[in-house]
Amino acid sequence: MAKTLKPKTNALRHLDTKKIPYNVYEYDAPDGFLDGVSVARATGMDINKVYKTLVTQGGSKEHYVCVIPVAEELDLKKAAKHFGEKKLEMIPAKEITAVTGYIKGGCSPIGMKKQFKTAIDCRADNLELIVVSAGKVGLQVELAVSDLLAVAGGELCDLIVE
Repeated sequence: MAKTLKPKTNALRHLDTKKIPYNVYEYDAPDGFLDGVSVARATGMDINKVYKTLVTQGGSKEHYVCVIPVAEELDLKKAAKHFGEKKLEMIPAKEITAVTGYIKGGCSPIGMKKQFKTAIDCRADNLELIVVSAGKVGLQVELAVSDLLAVAGGELCDLIVE
């Protein structure tokens, strides 16, 4: 189960409420932000199971969440097709907090202000456990892929640039 943190993030409170088992990992981010590959290194995690959370907006002005491996790049065309949009764009960093309740570098697919349609890259289907942001810079959460899919309302699909 989780190690006790004070204060807990929305993501961790959400997992606790749903009684979903998880592990938490802390890392130092002296400049307030680390890219996902650096986070994987800092936590000693297998880079293939550490995923980043990206928030996009379609032409419809709806927001969508994409969860992809940290070393990969989001294919906006694939994501747009999955969500039924003609075009998707990344939301500006300055809008992340207003849209999700999280800050850049600490955006978790779990426990956002609103439940957005969420897609998790299909490579996660080959994993038992996945690591995503726990909702705060310096904090990662590891949980079963099936639990992340359930709690985030996510679907698996191909999301990365080949």
